[in-house]
Amino acid sequence: MKDSRFSDERYTLTDEKAALAIDVLRKGLNRQLEASLEVCVHCGICAEACHYYVSDPKPEHVPAYRAEQLRKIYRGLFDPVGKAVPKWAGAAQLDEEMAEQLLLNVFGSCTMCGRCVLNCPMGVDTRLIARTARSMLTAIDMTPAGLKATVNVHLESGNNMGVEEIDFVETVEWMEEELQIAVDDPSVKIPIDKKGARYVYTFNPREVKYFPLLIQAAAKIFLSAGEDWTLSTESWDATNYGLFSGDNAAASKIAHNLEKAVLNIGAETLVMAECGHGYRSQRWEGENWVGYKYPFNVVSFVEMQAKYIKEGRLKLDPTVNDKRVTYHDPCNQARNGGIIEEPRYILHHTVMDFVEMEPHGIENYCCGGGGGMLSMSEFAKERIAAGKAKADQISATGAEILATSCHNCLDQLDEIRRHYKLKVKIVNLSELVADAVVWQK
Repeated sequence: MKDSRFSDERYTLTDEKAALAIDVLRKGLNRQLEASLEVCVHCGICAEACHYYVSDPKPEHVPAYRAEQLRKIYRGLFDPVGKAVPKWAGAAQLDEEMAEQLLLNVFGSCTMCGRCVLNCPMGVDTRLIARTARSMLTAIDMTPAGLKATVNVHLESGNNMGVEEIDFVETVEWMEEELQIAVDDPSVKIPIDKKGARYVYTFNPREVKYFPLLIQAAAKIFLSAGEDWTLSTESWDATNYGLFSGDNAAASKIAHNLEKAVLNIGAETLVMAECGHGYRSQRWEGENWVGYKYPFNVVSFVEMQAKYIKEGRLKLDPTVNDKRVTYHDPCNQARNGGIIEEPRYILHHTVMDFVEMEPHGIENYCCGGGGGMLSMSEFAKERIAAGKAKADQISATGAEILATSCHNCLDQLDEIRRHYKLKVKIVNLSELVADAVVWQK
């Protein structure tokens, strides 16, 4: 391969590897994928829908161009004209050069955010095409190293950062003590492994390792609402990077871990932390991966916060959040998950000055951190460059605070803030809610 980032021996494509990757494509061909591979008319409308193209308009950043790399392989295998006259039909074999093109396009310059899907007049699901290509590459051990390691650590330790149970429990207990001091109430408890609790709550491991105050914020909201909830030491990681790597077997195992934890607690609902892809993975993809319907509900913590406000279960003082606030919609929560009105309802009740980005909601631009991009250091330069579209959106609002409800977004937005010298503070949605909560003993 020409690109030095793929000079490692595992990126060498043998005939056996090529055959295995093709088998993944063959088994994944359903009507949705076949239609998406067949009906593109190359109109180019998808170009302006992509944050990569908007930030750096060049042909290889057009979603149709990325999808075309897999289409070439598909035509050579399944299209009669492509098999008969491959050059004329634009067909190609999966060789080492083509494998590199797939790597660069579906891992290096696509977050599978789905904005191009909304704007395609033919209904082409480029997101599905990209994940299929990722599945093919992952099956032959060509997943970028950081993403591969993140999935493996989760499978081995139960969470994607390898946090041990004793560290998890001690961090929760520490935040319990801090919350007791903050609200001047020594009776406050953060429940762990409470049998029969109604709700089981999850975390992104970054909260446990780097942002423990978000644990305190979530606990304050649950406790203020008088909720019957608990944490589980058996499984508590909301993330599932199997969604990003295209490894359905790994994704299924990770989803199943959370399922077992909920069943062993005896809860009726699993609450996913403010994590866009974690919510999508467990709520919308998990049952497909495990092969059956969960005997419990799956909701987002964003939905829970909106529910508590609507039911009058939280006493709020929005004057404590008096600076102008804007909101970034996580792709996997809004566009791919349907959670659009809830965060806005929350902000209208917890801050004094809320202003929308343009565009927003399902049309919001991806921050650039999704699709596992933050774990793939080899594409960091491209990731930050693609964040320019989001930086311009943020600047136009004049906001002093940028709220979101996803850790991948939070980390990417903070990098964008530093790189583009934005004068804005990045916070989780739950932080604003917790700050606005008036504690009542």
